[in-house]
Amino acid sequence: MRTELVGIVGVGIMGNAFATNLRKAGFPVLAYDISAQALRRIEGLGGDVAASAAEVAEKARVVITSLPTESALRAAIGGPGGIAAARANPLVVEMSTMRLTIKEEMRALLAAAGKTMVDCPVSGTGAQAANKDLVVFASGDRAACDGLGDIFAGMSRLQHYLGDFGNGSKMKYLANVLVNIHNVAAAETFALAGRAGMDLQTVLDVLKDSAGTSRMLQVRGPMMVNADYDNPTARIEMYMKDLDIISEFAFDLRCPMPLFGVATQQYFSALNNGRGAQDTAAVCAVLEEAAGIHRK
Repeated sequence: MRTELVGIVGVGIMGNAFATNLRKAGFPVLAYDISAQALRRIEGLGGDVAASAAEVAEKARVVITSLPTESALRAAIGGPGGIAAARANPLVVEMSTMRLTIKEEMRALLAAAGKTMVDCPVSGTGAQAANKDLVVFASGDRAACDGLGDIFAGMSRLQHYLGDFGNGSKMKYLANVLVNIHNVAAAETFALAGRAGMDLQTVLDVLKDSAGTSRMLQVRGPMMVNADYDNPTARIEMYMKDLDIISEFAFDLRCPMPLFGVATQQYFSALNNGRGAQDTAAVCAVLEEAAGIHRK
């Protein structure tokens, strides 16, 4: 049984998966979230809950932050009862997908309070996170990142150290460029298959082992086959944040992104057709409807 307490601030879909797998690996967990329901789930795992992010930072040497918005990250770190206010100096492991500017801002705020932050986002959906099928993109202080090996191994299948702070986020943006395009490519393929009268399950079974496979075809293909989008591992309305971040990142670098731009339009269509709360796989329904196929 491991004895090092791991703190987690933000236990939504991803943070809860982190906590679940860390508990399975034998780590005690202390969590904080503004959602009472989220904290009850942590208690159900045998974890402990705190009254504030600062309390987590007082008690845990390592504090993971996994938050959905910049305002949530600011509140968790610099707000009343935030991590920066704690007297202790834990290592803060920022694992959210955010703009680099906000991460640098929070890193500087924590440094002024004597605390170290590393930038370690993950690649994988909520469903993959639940199965520990994540890849960690670690960046920042090398010794700090190296010291997280056992914790990262408890919640992911693979870990990469990428150098300077911020390189983890840059790698996450690159990964999500491919996620975006491959997800839409899979959806377009199923729309074409449906129009051609093919059995979609057979199409998935054959193509997932073909030269044209992708991780998105494997992960989201079953949702598309069954038109099952109401148990999201990544909601479209939240995923738009990631698309905005990547678009801004590429714009600042003056880098053309033609395929990314075309694929992104399908998420806008899904959002504007009332599918914001559904999984990103619902772009399949958008493309099917454009092809005259109406399933769900």
